[in-house]
Amino acid sequence: MDLATAKAVISGGASGLGFATAQRVIAAGGQVVLLDINDQQGVASANKLGKRAKYVNTDVSNEASVKNALGMANDAMAGITLAVNCAGIATAGRTLGRDGPWPSELFNRVIQVNLVGSYNVTKEAAAFMQHNQPNADGERGVIISTASIAAFEGQIGQAAYSASKGGVVGMMLPLAREFAAFGIRVNTIAPGVFLTPMVAGMPPEVQESLGKQVPFPPRLGRPEEYADAVAFIYGTAMVNGETIRVDGAIRMQPK
Repeated sequence: MDLATAKAVISGGASGLGFATAQRVIAAGGQVVLLDINDQQGVASANKLGKRAKYVNTDVSNEASVKNALGMANDAMAGITLAVNCAGIATAGRTLGRDGPWPSELFNRVIQVNLVGSYNVTKEAAAFMQHNQPNADGERGVIISTASIAAFEGQIGQAAYSASKGGVVGMMLPLAREFAAFGIRVNTIAPGVFLTPMVAGMPPEVQESLGKQVPFPPRLGRPEEYADAVAFIYGTAMVNGETIRVDGAIRMQPK
């Protein structure tokens, strides 16, 4: 698959890893629809990307919202060939905290956004991709979800986040096997400690401390490096049903 002709939908695309990926697609010559809930940032980001980009307000945890957004994206680009799931939340809390057990409502919200949200975008994108004309390798589309190294080494307070990201990793292979019949590849990227908007809001000394925990290179990951991984997956037909860690060899400690 060639990014120059990509028709991409990117959840969480208004900022961070999603926006960096959108920039990469646009720079290559493709089209992008940004799916996000931040209207102000979404409109500004789409405008920054130019005429081949569009923004659609989307709550990934809401099936109807995703159906509507993907339909609009399909109409706007005359198809969808790439879906990237970057929307997510990182609400944390000790299961047994000072105020008692952590509310299940908060746990459920993380699961709904990170896991169910990824599933919603995946299935709706695949429903359109299956009708694409296949390329020489028989490919019709590529779906990439964002997990986290927390899927494997979750820290104290990350039970909900780790469960949601572990679920993203777990559902990838059965989806890749099912969608193989349609020529749709499914993969996952597990980023390490990246310079996302959340981390960018931390004091410089905290950012530096986080970066030094990475064996090599000893710094925070750059959003464009996540986009590099997306580009590699999209352009390499044999990469399917795989989770790629992009983390500088870090392995998170308990806290």
